[in-house]
Amino acid sequence: MAKEKEKTGNVAGKTLAFFMPIAWKHFKGYFFCAAINIILRAVQPFVSIMMTPLILDELLGGRDIRKLLTYVAMIAVGGTFLSLLDSVTDIILGKYDEKMNNYFTEEMSLRIMELDFQLTEDKKALDQIEKARTGMDWYSGGVHGISLQVFQMIANIIKIAGVIVLILLHAPVLFAITALLLIINTVLNSRGNRIEIEAFNKLSKSNRIFGYLGWELVDFRYGKDIRLYDAQDMMVEKWNCYTDDALGNWKWQADQLLPLNSIKTVCNAIKDFCTYLYLGILVITGKITIGTFSQMLNAGSVFHSSMQGLIWNIQELVKRTNYAYEYVKFMSYPPAIIKGSHPVEDRPHTIEFKNVSFTYPNTDVKVLNGVNITLHPGEHLSVVGLNGAGKTTFIKLLCRLYDTTDGEILLDGINIKDYDYNEYMALFSPVFQDFNLLAFSVKDNIILDHTCEEKDLRTLIEQTGLKEKTDSLEKGTDTILFKFFDEAGIEPSGGEQQKIAIARALFKKAPIVILDEPTAALDPVAEYDIYRQFDTLVGKKTAIYISHRLSSCKFCDRIAVFSDGCVKEYGTHDELVNKPDGIYAEMFAAQARYYK
Repeated sequence: MAKEKEKTGNVAGKTLAFFMPIAWKHFKGYFFCAAINIILRAVQPFVSIMMTPLILDELLGGRDIRKLLTYVAMIAVGGTFLSLLDSVTDIILGKYDEKMNNYFTEEMSLRIMELDFQLTEDKKALDQIEKARTGMDWYSGGVHGISLQVFQMIANIIKIAGVIVLILLHAPVLFAITALLLIINTVLNSRGNRIEIEAFNKLSKSNRIFGYLGWELVDFRYGKDIRLYDAQDMMVEKWNCYTDDALGNWKWQADQLLPLNSIKTVCNAIKDFCTYLYLGILVITGKITIGTFSQMLNAGSVFHSSMQGLIWNIQELVKRTNYAYEYVKFMSYPPAIIKGSHPVEDRPHTIEFKNVSFTYPNTDVKVLNGVNITLHPGEHLSVVGLNGAGKTTFIKLLCRLYDTTDGEILLDGINIKDYDYNEYMALFSPVFQDFNLLAFSVKDNIILDHTCEEKDLRTLIEQTGLKEKTDSLEKGTDTILFKFFDEAGIEPSGGEQQKIAIARALFKKAPIVILDEPTAALDPVAEYDIYRQFDTLVGKKTAIYISHRLSSCKFCDRIAVFSDGCVKEYGTHDELVNKPDGIYAEMFAAQARYYK
């Protein structure tokens, strides 16, 4: 009930309070243009309302050509001039609409990139992102779509005030007829809005999955797998499944709205019948002229449309702000992890895992259970183990992509939750197995939005083994990767992509570097060369290497063997390889057979 009360009572105010100050700050011209548009919309109907009865009475009465021409000229020129100005302001408002949509889309994109990583794997957060995106774009019409309802409300109020005076002077019963119909339409519209909002909430999940399948089906990066594994039918079947789900929801909405729309049509017909009958009787009894009859029909139509428009604007404002409120909720989405303010000192760091356990949100399985490891400054640690042993989760916790469920991680004796989040994150240069490169230049992928002297970039290119490749390219490091936006873009090999990712990690100059199986797709010899070269480049920095293959262990001071979420063995290569019935010794022996 509290949630429903918030939707019907406070949402419109909260949404307007969020968007309007921002829009005023960045787009003041929008509101000045809207003010002109409001005046034009309010004045336009009165040109016809006031001039038409004069023309009719002149035709039926005095038939003065000069007066007739004057009235016709006034209605033609005045109406045309006002319509022209209205069109101009509409075009200007449309341009502002594009600017505001771009602004708020950019703000949402920035917020998504700033979300705690844990939320990017959380279903509720992902659904909220989809609601925010579709609610702000498709359903609410953005800030302009919301503001337009307010502007039209003001214009309708001005028109209503004007025509009420005319109606009460000449045909007061007409006011009662129109008001009764409006009450009925208001109730029907209110019910219809609730149905549309309910349908919107049902569609959020379907839209997200529908969009995912749509992009996957047309993304050429998946072309090889789709063809070689004959996945076309499966993907189209999934597409059709969720299409049917979405269409079913639209059908439910249409079925619910059909009776309401039918009742409104009947009511409108009754209103027209009563209006013409009443005004006809007034003409026959001599209480009004034909000109006034025409004026009352026009005024009644304007009153009805303006009142209906006003009520529709109010209901539409409530509905649209409900949709846009999903954007407001997302922009203030609560963080998933605690962020402290303790500064990170510029000195060598000791990291300690103290009885750390972790369970992913909404699951019951402990991925890590009672992990204890101390990583000293400059130490190189190799983390090994079978799939599912918890190696990558260990890195995610270290990098604060997630927080521990139990236990604590200490940096120089202080819980990492107490540190300034950005300063702590700056300590790490990771290269994950599922690293991503952008469809920008080689240089942009390495330095991102930072600056770099050309000589320093060249040195880094040489150190990571990319010199031969970049020298062969016409544009060198300015060459665009992939062909998403540039037909001249290159498709780097797997090894080249990994070298670029490693160059990016080294460019950061963080004191702790991590390789989390980024070379898994390479053959053992190539992987060994990359790890050997990387270990040389890392030098005295603290480093953590993760790999299924044990070649990386040769470069490391200590080896942590993960199994079943625990550190089952910990020591040097010589200690572990000679441990009777040891996990590491068994893994090493099994892999060594293939290289003897």
